[in-house]
Parts: sequence; C-alpha cells; structure tokens
Amino acid sequence: MPQWLNVWNRRLSHWLWWIVLVGVVAALPVMYARAQTESSANKVAVVVDYRDLLQVSSTKGEPEAFLDEQLAKLKEAGVNGMAVFESTLQELSWAGEVEVYTATEAALLEGKTAADAGNNRTYVMFTKPGDADTIRSMIDWAFKKHGFDVADWSYEGQKGVSIDMGIDDAMIRPMQPNPLEMDRLHAAGYQLYPRLSDRFSPYDRDEMKRWIESFEKYGVTRVLFDGEGVPGFSEPAKNKAIENLADLLKEHGMGIGAFENMKAPTKGLSSLAKDLDYNVVRAHSLSDGELAKLTVEQLQDRLFLAVKDRDIRLIYLHTLALRDSVKGKMTNPLEMIVDTLMGAEKSDDTDDTIDTSTVSEGTVEATALEREVGFIEKMSDFGFELGVPQAFDVHHAPAEKALRGLAMAGAIALVALMLGLFAPALLLPVTVIGYIGAAGLYVLAPTLMVQMLALFAAIAAPTVAVVLLVRKIRERRDAELSNGRKLGAALLLFVKTSVLSIAAVPLVVAMLNHITYSLVLQQFRGVSLLHLAPIALVAIYVFLYGSGDTVIGNARRILMMPVTFFWVVLIGVGAAAGMYYLTRTGNAGQVSGLELAFRSFLENTFGVRPRTKEFLIGHPLMLAGIFIALRYRWAMILLAMATIAQLSMVDTFAHIHTPLAMSIIRVLLGLGMGIVIGLIAVGVWRIIEKTWGRVEKYALDK
Repeated sequence: MPQWLNVWNRRLSHWLWWIVLVGVVAALPVMYARAQTESSANKVAVVVDYRDLLQVSSTKGEPEAFLDEQLAKLKEAGVNGMAVFESTLQELSWAGEVEVYTATEAALLEGKTAADAGNNRTYVMFTKPGDADTIRSMIDWAFKKHGFDVADWSYEGQKGVSIDMGIDDAMIRPMQPNPLEMDRLHAAGYQLYPRLSDRFSPYDRDEMKRWIESFEKYGVTRVLFDGEGVPGFSEPAKNKAIENLADLLKEHGMGIGAFENMKAPTKGLSSLAKDLDYNVVRAHSLSDGELAKLTVEQLQDRLFLAVKDRDIRLIYLHTLALRDSVKGKMTNPLEMIVDTLMGAEKSDDTDDTIDTSTVSEGTVEATALEREVGFIEKMSDFGFELGVPQAFDVHHAPAEKALRGLAMAGAIALVALMLGLFAPALLLPVTVIGYIGAAGLYVLAPTLMVQMLALFAAIAAPTVAVVLLVRKIRERRDAELSNGRKLGAALLLFVKTSVLSIAAVPLVVAMLNHITYSLVLQQFRGVSLLHLAPIALVAIYVFLYGSGDTVIGNARRILMMPVTFFWVVLIGVGAAAGMYYLTRTGNAGQVSGLELAFRSFLENTFGVRPRTKEFLIGHPLMLAGIFIALRYRWAMILLAMATIAQLSMVDTFAHIHTPLAMSIIRVLLGLGMGIVIGLIAVGVWRIIEKTWGRVEKYALDK
C-alpha cells in the first residue's frame, strides 16, 4: 500500500468518527419528535365482531333476549365498539329478519309436492313486516349489482322475494351493512366500525357515498376492511376508485384501521392510507381458535402487550360459537372476554372468612363479586384510556430533513469504518464510493436507499464495537493485572462496547422516522441478516485477523487442519443452534409454554420485559468473556458468540412500531440485569479456575 494512501486512511478514520458523532447528535431531535408522536394518542377501542355475536345468539332458545343480555354485559365489561360487516342473507337470518328457503322448501310451504322443473331459485321471507321495506331495498340493490334478478314472492300475505340463484351462493353474497342492526347498536351506546370489502364490482361511487353518509349519522369515525382488498382496489388505476373512497372518508371525518400480522397485506391499504394523510390506527385481532387456547391471564397479557408494546389502538375480538366435541355442546368465548376485560372473579379457596354478623347482606354480596385486576384497569394504570381511537399526531423536529441527512452521512461513515477494519487499504475508496453511490441511489429510489442504509448501519455498529473490543483485549492481554483490576477493566470495556453498539440506534431511528413505519405500512428490512452478519463478521475477525500471520495465511492454516469427529459434531451442533436462532428472529418464531410463562413473569415483575438473549445470554457472556479473554486467547470466541446481545440492542429499536421509550427501558433493563448475571458468571469462573488449578497441582505432586 502506498505510504500516502496509508496516511490518508489514518486521517480519514478520525474524520469519519467525527461524522458519526455529528450524525448521532443530529438524530437526537428527530428521536424526540418521534417520542412526541407516539405519546399523542392514548385512547383504545375494544371491539367485538357483531356478526359472530349474531351467530352465537342463533344457537340459543331465545336469540333476541340472549343478544340483548350479552350486549349489556359486554358494554359493562368495557367493550365500547362493534364491528358490522356488509350484510348477507345468512346474517339476516341470524338476526331474525328473514327466513331463507330453497325452491323445494318453498314449494312444500305452498302445499306443492315438488318445485317446478329447473327451478333452483332462493326464496326469502321477511319475518318482521316493519323492516320489510328496508331489507327489500338492501336485497334489490345488492343482487342486481351481482347480476341476478330479484322478483316478488309471498306466502299467506307475508312479503318476500325470490332470487335467481342457488341458496348456497345467495347466502354469502354481500349487501350493504344492515342499518337496522346499526340502529340497535348505536342506541345501545356502541361505537360502530363498518367493515367494507372489494366484493362489489364495479365500484359504485354513488352507493359508497350513500353508505359513508349513513355511517356519519351513527358517529362512525373509522372503517375497517374485510377480504383481500379495500373497496375499489380491483378497479383499473385510471378509474381512481381508491382516491374516491379516500375523498369520501376525508369529507366525513373518517379514518381507517389496519390489522397487524395479516397472512397477506390488505391490497390497496397503503395507497388509501397515503391519500388519507395516514389517518390510520393499528388493530390487533384474535381469532376464535386463538381464544380457545388461551387462559384469561394469557389473553390479558396478550392484549396489554399489544397496546403497550406495539402501538395497537384497536382490540378486535371474535365471539363465534364452536362445536366442542369433548364437552358435547356449543361453546363461545363471551364469558372469557368479560373476565379478561373486567378481571375474573376471585376464588373462594382462601383462609379468609366473612363474619356475616358484622357486615350487611349487601357487603357480603359485594365481597363475593370482587374481581382480579382486568385488562381495562391494567391498561388505565399504564396511561391508556378506553375510548374512540385517534391517529397519531405526527411531530417533526426543526429542520428535520437536514438532520436526517446528517444522520445518513453518519451511517455511511459508520459502514465505511466497519469495512475499513477488514480492509484498511480500501477505506478511502470505499468511503468515496459509499457517499457517491448513496447519493445516486437516493435520487433513483429514496425509500430503498434509506432502508438499505439503516440495515447496514445496524450491522456496522455492533460489528465495529466488538472488533475494537477484540483489538483492545489483544493489546492488554500480556499486562499483569490483579483480578480486581481485571474485573474493573472488563466492566469498563463492556460499557464502552455497549455504548458504541447503541450508536447506531439514533441513526436508524432518524432515517426511518416516518409514520408509515410506525403503522407497519413499511418495515425495517433485513432482520435475519442483522441477526447473523455481526456474529459472522466478528468470528471472521477473531479467527483470521491479528494472530501473527496474514489473513490468507490464517485461512490456509484453518482449512488445512485435520477434520476429526469432534469437529464434525461441533459444526453440526453449531449449525443446528444457528438455524434455531434464525427461526426465533422476527415475530413468527414458535415459543414454548415454559418460555411464555417466563416472559409473563418478567413482564409482570418489571413492567417491561427485557430480551432474554440480552440479559440472560449475551451480556453475561460478554462480560465474563472479556474477563477470561484478558488472560486466555481461546476466550475470544466467547466474544463472537456474545455479539448476539450487542446486535439485539440495535434490533430492539428496529421494531419501529414499538414506542421509543419502551425500547430504551428494555435495553437499559437488559444491560443492568446482564451485568449482574455477568458478575455472577465471573465469580463462577473464578471458582472453576481455582478448583482446576488445585487439581492440576495435586496431579503434578502425585
């Protein structure tokens, strides 16, 4: 390498660190603005699927009385919203508005022995004369829209219609949301959340306007979606159906809800959200199958974590009746939902007894009905309110674009420094290419450039931190240090390494500071790579750099080592552990019941759950590894393994939908607990080391 390039690389390294520092400082106001945004909306809706409730009532002997009773119970428990779907004949029959017959059943009703040949029409009888005109208009518009004729039909003076299609198809064809049921729910004090679909083709602007205007009369502030797309998504882009829907919603002061963890994203939702200026709240839905597997305590934890940790402002609960072959009856989760929201009634299996001679009958009854803390109270204690959810009020830092630009410059510098650790001679060209390439990509595809840079910065910070730690330990290994000074040095190095790893956090937060990330309409990309790359890079540095030979020489020496059965087993175990580790990244990993119980314990104990891989594995391993590596060369591999905690701290902040304050508490709690457990690990190591020394001495004496 030319001497002049070597000199320039050394100078550039110092300048790059200053650029990183400037980027971190510039990102802090942006972080504060995001924290303000996240604290701007604290009202939460608990919404029940009304269609499910109708289905449950249809299994009871007195459906109307049961429905009224459950609506009152749910309201008292804290449910403040009902989701109403585009109606169907099936739903109207559950509501008792219609009776639906096949052609054969209608013929028998009229006293005929069979239906006319070729007749497979569906016959609908209106059971409530006062509602007949409303139901008829719903059916007429919907089925003509679907392309099928509707004709008058009656039986013994009771009005009805016949529809020119088979009953199986007719029962599931969508119509407008039932205004009669919406009247009922509105009168009962519920906020309504219509669920609209893209099942009507072509998109009818006039009809949609009529629907939205009717929703406004019920005080609707937010609509949800059903099916694979928002209304109008299937229309050609030139028809601007989604833009029309957005205009209607904005005109009537309505926003939308976006469900998390959908199997497939709702088509057209991102475009609609943008046209609505991101008047969106995040919703969390629990299916009937999920409810059947959870206890009241587990359901409370799940709902509370959704609100507290993931910016969920709309809880959506299903109540569908299910056949329980074990119990031999129909079951539903309504009682469980009430217990979850209000708190389950306290059991009587305690040693405390009530002296009925000293308290009134009313007091005894009140004590018997005493309940545990429920989700509503737990949520309120944490600063959230039951109410109509509002979209976040987005805050911006002064000159935010300039501050984000400085953060991007700092991120590029950090990535260049990482590459310079592995190829020092290329630091200058890599830096120049990095800045020019980033600028060009930003012009062509700004979103892609920002997401890539956020990922690279997140990888670079923990990698640089641990590689510099390895260098420092190698410099100090030959120094004679007492155990006390060695422990002090280990603690100081651990703190410095952690601080440097966290340096990526402000940069990532600033670059991805857009409401679309908080709403998960866009996401941090490359989570698996973030969980793997720093560990692999640190391991490469430990094995190939700084051990007295060139990188190529060290690689050749490792490749020429004889492969023994021990190494085969070790590689197999390592590969299996790596695969398991990668399956646990993100939100899709499977968690055992024991781990769920442990997570719940941590959550209930600390209020915020620290990450297990940080406080229980990575941080203790890092602290103990530094202490051991100051004397033993082999312990460097522990530092590569412990990188898991350093990258995990950065990854915590890559979950943009988690409130910033919550992520900060989680990381600090993990560091504190990790240091305590790490000190215990150092103590255990000292005992092992002393015991081994005595065994060796005894063996030599023999």
